[in-house]
Amino acid sequence: MAVLRVFRYLRSYPALGIATLLCAIATTLATFVFPKTTGLIVDKVLVPGRADLLWPYVLAIAGAFLARDGFNSLRIRLNNTFEQNVVRDLRCDLYNALQRLPLPWFEQRATGDLITRVSDDVTAVERVLIDGVEQGLVALLQMAGIGFILFRLNPTLAAWVLLPIPFMLGAAILYSSTPDRYRAQRRAASAMNSLLLDNIHGMRQIKSYAREAEEGARFRGAAEAVRSTQLWVMHVWATYSPGTNFLGALGTVLVVFIGGRDVLAGKFTTGQLVEFLLYVGLFYDPVGRLHQLNQIWQGGRPAAERVFQIIDAPPEVSQPANPAPLPARFQGAVSFRDIGFEYRADLPVLHGVNLEVAPGQTIALVGPTGAGKTTLVSLLPRFYESTSGAVMIDGRDHRDYPLDGLRAQIGLVTQESFLFNTTVRRNLLFGRPGATDAELREAAQAAHADDFIMALPQGYDTEVGERGVKLSVGEKQRIAIARALLKDPPILILDEATASVDTVTEKLIQAALDRLLKGRTSFVIAHRLSTIRKADLIVVLRQGQILEQGTHAQLLAANGLYAKLSTAQHPDMIGESDFT
Repeated sequence: MAVLRVFRYLRSYPALGIATLLCAIATTLATFVFPKTTGLIVDKVLVPGRADLLWPYVLAIAGAFLARDGFNSLRIRLNNTFEQNVVRDLRCDLYNALQRLPLPWFEQRATGDLITRVSDDVTAVERVLIDGVEQGLVALLQMAGIGFILFRLNPTLAAWVLLPIPFMLGAAILYSSTPDRYRAQRRAASAMNSLLLDNIHGMRQIKSYAREAEEGARFRGAAEAVRSTQLWVMHVWATYSPGTNFLGALGTVLVVFIGGRDVLAGKFTTGQLVEFLLYVGLFYDPVGRLHQLNQIWQGGRPAAERVFQIIDAPPEVSQPANPAPLPARFQGAVSFRDIGFEYRADLPVLHGVNLEVAPGQTIALVGPTGAGKTTLVSLLPRFYESTSGAVMIDGRDHRDYPLDGLRAQIGLVTQESFLFNTTVRRNLLFGRPGATDAELREAAQAAHADDFIMALPQGYDTEVGERGVKLSVGEKQRIAIARALLKDPPILILDEATASVDTVTEKLIQAALDRLLKGRTSFVIAHRLSTIRKADLIVVLRQGQILEQGTHAQLLAANGLYAKLSTAQHPDMIGESDFT
């Protein structure tokens, strides 16, 4: 069972676990004092009228309560530290597992669902740990200790106390046999969070298309699913919890009846009956807490399943058993040899692609949407694995290199450059964490970004907002280029880096790109002839195959598809539609 795996994390903190256990034992022992002392007060103080003996007994009870609550406070502190350490470790393992998963895995799942697993599902597991270990341990110790005392006091009467237990156990088994309601609850919450996150990111589109009412109705439907599944859980609990409490109350009633008869028959003193009844209350109290823990346990089961689905998912790509020595810097020779790739068995994207790239060359990839341009360059850093053929870097299969070392030498600038919700400085330092301020400024100046960065309210320490929302598209692109310049990779991928910007900004970005391209092997996906013409080699892709390749002049002279499109269409651009 997935939830049991969580308890393996407890082994990392044995000292905290032992200290928690000792405090729980001390708390339980102190709890036993009150019923015993109260029985003595009845028989030795109240019945014979010995007022002089009252204060010692009262002080003994007060001292026991002080010891109980003191040890309980320490236990709670130790246990919370213990459990929060475990929860942190679980969360970190979950996050690290997410980072190891392949990009296609993320493409098939909603971001809101993943956030729910890391936050809400781990919190549900946390309740199992905190309440299960803390309250469960104390409850079991209290039941065992008080059960022993009850049988010492009166075995016959103690047997009647245990009579409801099998029925309560049967109710617990029945309650635990239908976990689907909790799985439905987790799925509904995940779906609602996914819709919420999606709509927050798409709020501009919702407003521009005046879809507030429709999206409000969609969210209400998701919220209704959460409400109905939550009520399903609550309604079942509303029957189970009072029912088990009633069974415990029947046990108390039996003790009052049978114990009262024993007192009247002279078999039991009044003080002993009072003591016994107080112990019975302390016996059934942890039984009730265990039933509450059962509810928490049932809620934690599907949450733990969802957490370990991610932790157990296979990592993105296989690391080489004996990785090849990674050079300090690749020369940049790249070879695609008979490359085939498919996202699904019935959907081939690339087949039979062969391409030789010399160190320092700039390769322009052109073709229609779905031709395989982005997929081809995504094979280089192993975001995807080719289904056939091999990608060679400096004459060696790139799968022989350590994955992190391979990616450290490949730069990427995309059309929608992602910026983290932090400062400009920290976004730039993603390129090279140890870079100095002077190096940051130098890279930003080369990317034509320093001027606008310095004009920001806090300069390089200005927060850019989620996904860089406080900056324009062109500004984000130039920061991304500066980040790549700072990384200084020998192999570079530019995927539509000048798209979606105005002419003035494009000229700034193009000037920055010209600096970025120098001295490195570059793959450029573009439609603007101004970018394509400068390439050392232009590769025309269509339906996952290379249709033609050569320099701009060679392809014009060949009078093929590229020549027809570059002369017949807009003088500055070869668009996607030109290849359809």
